[in-house]
Amino acid sequence: MTTSRRTQQERREQAENALLRAAAELVVEQGVRSLTLARVSERAGYSRGLVTHHFGAKQVLVERLARAAQAGFVPGLADLPPGLERLLKLIDGYIGALGRLDSFNRAFLLLWAEAATTPELAPIFRERDEAFRADLREEVAAGLAEGTIRADAEPDDVAIAVVGQLRGIALQRFLSPESVDTERLRRSVTRYWREALARR
Repeated sequence: MTTSRRTQQERREQAENALLRAAAELVVEQGVRSLTLARVSERAGYSRGLVTHHFGAKQVLVERLARAAQAGFVPGLADLPPGLERLLKLIDGYIGALGRLDSFNRAFLLLWAEAATTPELAPIFRERDEAFRADLREEVAAGLAEGTIRADAEPDDVAIAVVGQLRGIALQRFLSPESVDTERLRRSVTRYWREALARR
């Protein structure tokens, strides 16, 4: 029986994923201030030198963790053209995904909330929010161009409102899961945005 040896790239990706997962678990279990390269290495079972090699500094680790937590959060969007329907699918899928938060998503929310009072986190999460808003602005602009979104919709305003609503719902779900019925809420919020934006 032959076994295929992992490539250096595969080993690197496996180590990085393990380190990011360990970082996420530490943030969720012990809070943001518990996140140090030494603790991450210990939690993941790797040497401190490997953690430093992959990330160099805590700031880089947090940035990679934030990106990993957002990657693929709402699947199936790539199959839709930009515009109103993809925007609504994103809103619906985002709220639906809140019903199954994993340690990456929980860590993202904790770090995002902490960024308001932690100077070293603020730039990372400002950039993540701006990237999210930029995606939403593109959807609104596409909907305006194709005539499915009402002509007086302002892309910047819609983007800010949607990010604020989705992040707010996410924090409520994180803090009090039993009080946020994501399956019911996703339908009502998506319906609200369709009524608010769709051209009649």
